[in-house]
Amino acid sequence: MKILVTGGYGLIGHNVVARLKQQGHQTYIVDNKTNYGIIPQSEIDYLMSERAKKLDYHLHYNTNIVDTDNIDYVVKTTQPEVLVHMASFPRQKVVNANPQLGADVMMRGLINLLESARAHGVRRFVYISSSMVYGDFTDQVTEDAVCNPQGQYGIMKLAGEWLVKDYARRTGMEYVIIRPSAVYGPLDVEDRVVAKFMLTAMRGETLRVNGASETLDFTYVDDAADGIVAAALEVGAANDTYNITKSHSVSLLQAAQMVVDIVGRGSIEVRNKDADFPSRGALNIDKARERLGYDPQVDVEEGFHAYYNWIDNSVYWSPKTV
Repeated sequence: MKILVTGGYGLIGHNVVARLKQQGHQTYIVDNKTNYGIIPQSEIDYLMSERAKKLDYHLHYNTNIVDTDNIDYVVKTTQPEVLVHMASFPRQKVVNANPQLGADVMMRGLINLLESARAHGVRRFVYISSSMVYGDFTDQVTEDAVCNPQGQYGIMKLAGEWLVKDYARRTGMEYVIIRPSAVYGPLDVEDRVVAKFMLTAMRGETLRVNGASETLDFTYVDDAADGIVAAALEVGAANDTYNITKSHSVSLLQAAQMVVDIVGRGSIEVRNKDADFPSRGALNIDKARERLGYDPQVDVEEGFHAYYNWIDNSVYWSPKTV
């Protein structure tokens, strides 16, 4: 099967591409390898190089999804049956830093892809949304819960879901919407909560916890990638929305303490909750288990250990933790 993956060099994206290739699918990547204006270029260059090693040979289009003509050329040329759309501003902080560019990528870029998918006969459009669309929620929130996003990132992700559904309604194209949460693991950037905790502890510095009782549904990257691949391929997944997480909430204070224990260094400072972020719990994944055969395998402590071992042996990060 021909499958086009936007953001195929991302943390989750390159793992999705690797799995699709292992299953014999013909994969194509669209990724402009951006640093979003906030990540050191040397870090991005290292991560992209390491991610590429896992993919072996593949056809990569180095273009921006906001470039209408180039994106249409890619979709027309590759003729994918399935388009997995993962290219996006990745989190609220990045959108807040440049909301105009964030909106351009998350809205205009999405419409470019949907228009090209419609024009060139893409059968299924897989849209990677976010648990941020729910806003505040407690444990076991299901996909049919009322969404009340807080902040531009969650609002635009939810708007993207509605755009995808509307194109599917009008064209007959299948859609699948995925809502992941707090994905982490090897080859991630430093500017995310688990990576920040880990590297701060390894440097013997203070981990700052914004809200001791705030929780996240931390999901190991391999599990997230498995769920997305299943959503792309499973016939019965069509025209629905799925939570793809570990489905287990851990407080930020527990996560920080776990990291300090694993690393053997670092201290913890508890501060007030970050008002820019909603309070979140664990997502219910019963539908994904039933329809996709999704079965996340890596618990938080095991995942944190694996991530620590990767950082400790990384030629880029290890010298920076002394």
